[in-house]
Amino acid sequence: MNGEFMGFYYYLRKYFKMSKRQRKSELKSTLWFMPLWYIIGAILLSAFTFYLDYVIDVSLYLPPAIGFSGQTLQVLLSALVGGVLTLSAFTINSLLVALTTFSGQFSSKMLVNFVSDRATQHVLGIFNGSFIYVLLNFLYVTHEEEEYIAATPVFSILTAITAAVTFIYFINHTTTWMQVHNISYNMNRKSKSVQSSLEKELQPYHLEKVVEPESLPDEEHGKVIKANQSGYLQVADFTKLIKQAHGDDALLKFNIRIGEFVVEGTPLLTYWEYGHPINSDRYLKSIEIGVKQTEIQDLEYGLIKLAEVAIKALGHNDPLTVSNTIHQIADLLKSIGQNTNFSPYLFDRNEKLRIILNQKDFRYYLHKGFASIREYAKQNSTVITELIAMVSLLSKTMDKEVQPELWEFARQTILGFDQDSLYENDCFYIVEHLSELSKQTGNEEDYLFLLEYMLQRVSSVRALEASKTT
Repeated sequence: MNGEFMGFYYYLRKYFKMSKRQRKSELKSTLWFMPLWYIIGAILLSAFTFYLDYVIDVSLYLPPAIGFSGQTLQVLLSALVGGVLTLSAFTINSLLVALTTFSGQFSSKMLVNFVSDRATQHVLGIFNGSFIYVLLNFLYVTHEEEEYIAATPVFSILTAITAAVTFIYFINHTTTWMQVHNISYNMNRKSKSVQSSLEKELQPYHLEKVVEPESLPDEEHGKVIKANQSGYLQVADFTKLIKQAHGDDALLKFNIRIGEFVVEGTPLLTYWEYGHPINSDRYLKSIEIGVKQTEIQDLEYGLIKLAEVAIKALGHNDPLTVSNTIHQIADLLKSIGQNTNFSPYLFDRNEKLRIILNQKDFRYYLHKGFASIREYAKQNSTVITELIAMVSLLSKTMDKEVQPELWEFARQTILGFDQDSLYENDCFYIVEHLSELSKQTGNEEDYLFLLEYMLQRVSSVRALEASKTT
């Protein structure tokens, strides 16, 4: 028993060691936090009901038809306790089925998305709160026939009705959430909210100020802050880091990106001192390293989760899920492409450079989003056509700086695809999107080369088929 208590103590203790943002994210991804507030509310409501019935005796001011005797009310409450508990059991069973389906058919990383969904947590909270409320009411009701109670039966019946309606809502919510377009859209929206939060945090420290690479100090003259544990770089409190660097008159450079895995002793930061020697432990306190990847500041993680859903759908021969996920990845890539245009330089309030971020370009995120799907699609011409179509669509909406990356990805996709198994109609649709992409990116000559390459492959297939028939 003592061991279980200590385990629970250390489980709670870890939340107090987290930063405010990380603690908020972790609590949202747990199933117990929201129901805990509903249970507290149920206890308070039960105390209020007791006050109405046994302190001020509200039944004296209400019509007699509303009240119940003590013995009758006990029968009612015992039935409501069993009914609410049964609904809770069905809800938990439905939740387990949904989690099993998400993990097996789509991605195990989606479990956190469904669990952290506010509707899911509110439903569980309502059932737990309803059960606790009716059970507490059952405790202080006596068997006396002359006892006349009004508030307890009214609130208990309303609570049971709320639980019944919530059960219907939860079934509808689960079936709606499991639909392909809602799954990919919710994951895309989550990633965009992460991006928006990160942009809002960094915006005050971005200046329209050109920093020449030649003006930056040499790496060999900098000192290194190393990781004190292994894990994923989850969160960096840039506000605290800039304030600390301002106070120490230092310049920091991130050697790794948010979401990257490090082992103990890996160089995290390189810093240059312009004043007195600094205490590197102060900077480590503003950086969180954990055992898992999180979406708090990691834009890449959202792309990886969406790509994993598409790969799982390829294994289950589900083309609709693959296409829908590719569409959401394209939308997220457009949003990330705008974010990667931000300068990696962060300044303090005196407009002095304090932090240099380790930032990847759009080509990296394009590869992370689409390359794994392309790899697992193998010779699936439908998926390849959809990828080319989305790259072409991105070329119409994104800046000219990323146009070469879009064309190069499409070019490598065509050259790596085995056209020996390509139908003529498939070839036509690929060429159609490829032609639009070449016009948008200004690669008409390279397009003609790819077109000739594809036609030669299709012609060889026709010649082979003709020789077989003869």
